[in-house]
Amino acid sequence: MPLTALLDGAVLAEKTGDDPRVLALHGWARTRADWLPALGVPALAADLPGFGASPEPPAAWGSRDYAELLAPLLSEGGWTVAGHSFGGRVAVHLAAGWPDLVDRVVLTGVPLLRRASTSKPPLGYRLMKRANGLGLVSDEKMEAEKRKRGSEDYRNATGVMRDTLVKLVNEDYREQVQAIAAPVDLVWGAQDTAAPLEMARQAQSLFAKADLVVSETSGHLLDDALYVLLQERLS
Repeated sequence: MPLTALLDGAVLAEKTGDDPRVLALHGWARTRADWLPALGVPALAADLPGFGASPEPPAAWGSRDYAELLAPLLSEGGWTVAGHSFGGRVAVHLAAGWPDLVDRVVLTGVPLLRRASTSKPPLGYRLMKRANGLGLVSDEKMEAEKRKRGSEDYRNATGVMRDTLVKLVNEDYREQVQAIAAPVDLVWGAQDTAAPLEMARQAQSLFAKADLVVSETSGHLLDDALYVLLQERLS
């Protein structure tokens, strides 16, 4: 299906049906294709800037920046915003910041609450970081060490998108979650390790109105079992 250029080409999206009122946002390093099997209603499945067919943002963005870009798409109101993982971070900001435009929120696998670190980086790494700050260790050597210790997403990201990822992993959404008045559907995989089910349960109590449904066999990425549950909430 042909892509639709939105917001002066900043976002490319796949449009399903006429007069869409569902905006579907994918996870980090994913694309709009993740959402298509769940969309049995008119919708916009967007490639977020920096992924798929959409160009990178002009600078390192947080999820609020992504929400500010997308908000004009919802100008007529009456929208359901659905987000997986990173896309859910953006969806939360849209629902909290533009409550008159968002009637419903569907979230799956979203790290809504920042998990406290249980350990410090190794002493050797901390000493190297300090030495880098003093100019005793080159930026190139420090970068190589960061890549070695970083997550797969961090290792695979470069430039502005790596800086964007660093911003995102340090975000917490308690304030936004508590500000959302629209009803929220939390659709979760019990085997999700990136955004554990226990996190979803904790976040559920912070929303004004939220239902939680669980696929016992699913993990973090969308699969057939989650698609069935998501279709029910989006229909």
